[in-house]
Amino acid sequence: MGAVNIWNAIEVAGEASENSMSQIQSSSLSVDPSLSLPQIAPRIIELCKDLFKKWSKLDNSCFSVETVSGGITNLLLKVSVKEENGNNISVTVRLYGPNTDYVINRERELQAIKYLSAAGFGANLLGVFGNGMVQSFIYARTLTPLDMKKPKLAAEIAKQLCRFHQVEIPGSKEPQLWNDMFKFFEKASNLEFDDSEKQRIYNTISFKEIHNEIIELKLLVGASSQNVLNSVWGGDGRRNYMFILALELTDLFNAPVVFAHNDLLSGNIMLNDEEETLYFIDFEYGSYNYRGYDIGNHFNEYAGYDCDFSLYPSKDEQYHFFRHYLQPENPREVSDKDLEALYVEANTYMLASHLYWALWGIIQAKISPIDFDYVGYFFLRYNEYKKQKENCLSLARSYLSGSGKSKN
Repeated sequence: MGAVNIWNAIEVAGEASENSMSQIQSSSLSVDPSLSLPQIAPRIIELCKDLFKKWSKLDNSCFSVETVSGGITNLLLKVSVKEENGNNISVTVRLYGPNTDYVINRERELQAIKYLSAAGFGANLLGVFGNGMVQSFIYARTLTPLDMKKPKLAAEIAKQLCRFHQVEIPGSKEPQLWNDMFKFFEKASNLEFDDSEKQRIYNTISFKEIHNEIIELKLLVGASSQNVLNSVWGGDGRRNYMFILALELTDLFNAPVVFAHNDLLSGNIMLNDEEETLYFIDFEYGSYNYRGYDIGNHFNEYAGYDCDFSLYPSKDEQYHFFRHYLQPENPREVSDKDLEALYVEANTYMLASHLYWALWGIIQAKISPIDFDYVGYFFLRYNEYKKQKENCLSLARSYLSGSGKSKN
């Protein structure tokens, strides 16, 4: 649970630089993100001088450092530089939160950035260092959860997500949802807390129950191997409606595997209001994954960190999103059949999103120094999963019944 391996990061960044117009710089320096802004500023300036040789001889007065965002995992800083020729340049320095490599595959992130950037997503990667990266600065504001409900913005997000899902990233195309979920489970179920109250609450969590929920959901959305069936039913050959439902959903969902953002919350979407340009940023959790998961996860993020799930999009709001996702140029031409299919798909994979981030929350409660109620976040997400589970199963049953209309 240390900082990202800088030499691996440099190697991956070097690969990303090949055939690129700009060289990605590297430095072995690290900067403590817990420092106050007056303390951190001179260290950030030193880092920038080390990374970018053209700035190495500039006086510190030529630099200004300000906080852009202090999320619940990373710290973003804007560094403005007045160069010798009088040009003013700004870059974004992203400092990884302590131990975030415990839940984030940094090499996978760096590998994807080149291709996503070339496709017009996010900021250009300019440099990597011991515990972060430097990117070009995007002149835009981050959205709020309520912004995402605005029809015009929802339509634009859907169009951008459609385009995002078409980007080809070299490497394995295997969906990572269940691999990552089980890794999170193993880490989350083997923790010890120094805080006695956190430990007491942690001891009330039934990880056996959570494991069963993950297995059952994996079966439901498309895993019908005998190994999984044995895990669920104890290997006794038991069959019931759930088993039949799972097998049918395997064929009916056929959820496309795409390169997914996997963390499309409001803070990872930026908008330049004057130019009306939308940007997706921060691909830390990006991987090949199920289309329905990426969309369902995005809908969950309407609730924000406060988990106000009353903000979860209605069926009409989802259909508006689907129309612009499925047919960006001709949204009115999307068939009712296609809308219904994606509705069932997204609202079933939505359950997996709750389990994923619930487990993430427990891990963060152990490793993160950030003042955020991660334990409470676990319960908010897991309880919402349990609350919505039967609704989603009913939705799937209704869809399978051939009625062609879901009841939700």
